[in-house]
Amino acid sequence: MLVAFSVTPLGAGEEVGELVAEAVRVVRESGLPNRTDAMFTTIEGEWDEVMAVVKAATDAVAARAPRVSLVVKADLRPGVTGALDAKVESVERHLR
Repeated sequence: MLVAFSVTPLGAGEEVGELVAEAVRVVRESGLPNRTDAMFTTIEGEWDEVMAVVKAATDAVAARAPRVSLVVKADLRPGVTGALDAKVESVERHLR
C-alpha cells in the first residue's frame, strides 16, 4: 500500500519546519520506501508497518506541539510493490 500523509503542528508558532523534520526523520529511519515533497510524505509497505510509522511520526510532532493535524490518503493494492516509483514513472513516460 501507499500512504501519503501530512502532519502539521498547531499552536507551535509560525516556524514549524523543525517539528515537521522530526516526523520525516521517523519515516526515513523506518527503512520503508518513502518520498517527501512540499505537501506530503508518502510511504510504501504493508498496512501494519506503514500505519505504525504514521503513528510514530505523528507522536514525534505531538511530543513538541500542543495540537497536531493529520491528513492521510491511502492506496491499497494487494500484491503490488514498487508503486512509489512506478506511478511517477508512468506519468513521466506519458509526458515524453
